[in-house]
Amino acid sequence: MKWQGGRRGGNIEDRRRMSTGGKVALGGIGGVIVLLISLFMGGDPTQLLEQMQNAGGAATQQGEYQSTPEEDRLLDFADVVLVSTDDIWTALFRQSGQAYPKPSLVVYTQGTETGGCGYGQSAFGPFYCPGDQKIYLDLSFNRELSQRFGAKGEFALAYVIAHEVGHHIQQVLGVLQKTNAMRAKMSEREYNKISVMTELQADFYAGVWAHYVNKMTDIELTYDDIVDGMRAAAAVGDDHIQEQAHGHANPESFTHGTSEQRMYWFKKGYETGDIHAGDTFSDPSLR
Repeated sequence: MKWQGGRRGGNIEDRRRMSTGGKVALGGIGGVIVLLISLFMGGDPTQLLEQMQNAGGAATQQGEYQSTPEEDRLLDFADVVLVSTDDIWTALFRQSGQAYPKPSLVVYTQGTETGGCGYGQSAFGPFYCPGDQKIYLDLSFNRELSQRFGAKGEFALAYVIAHEVGHHIQQVLGVLQKTNAMRAKMSEREYNKISVMTELQADFYAGVWAHYVNKMTDIELTYDDIVDGMRAAAAVGDDHIQEQAHGHANPESFTHGTSEQRMYWFKKGYETGDIHAGDTFSDPSLR
């Protein structure tokens, strides 16, 4: 993935100088895994974040943040990827006669306040908050992708960012508002299916972004990068994560989709480049 010559200057808020004044009581590594299963790769984290809010301390201003060369490189990378999503989705929305409101990317360490989603923690993984239309990312998550989930290659993190931008697309188009309204009217089992459809559509939008990268931006993707993206999608499938954590998978508790489903919808977005071809909510196989 050739990105070093890509345009920078995205809506990035660097909050790494801010650190949490307390710790989240998650009940050990098991709690972290539960949170990752529930929240990994975005969706609407409002409900669980609010439940955890009181467990986190208030952010406090620290001295000058001592970034590492690796963090600096990842921040530059995230900036280039975010700008590329801005350029592509602005163009696609313009084709439909719509304006695209660009999201912000908040880079932080440990924990940070969100605008409507409670207190965000790095243990939650990357997430999108509809309340302030911001993506939250602790750059240390890149190690999690490689070491915990086995998703290696630079494109894995690009896929994560593009997926979260996919949730922003859903917010702009009114999808998240509709799915959130369904929450109170359904059982947990029923709503889990809606959650899976929501996440798979965000994977599809990530694929649409990848389809246009070489055509609309200064980034150059290769076939190997797309393979890395599909491997990343597979690595964060509910079945894969649950089998890693518990030795078995419980399909009724899936909230993001299986490895096969996540690869399928990312690939479909990449191959079609058609924003209208990602109606996961009408797919009978997901009912």
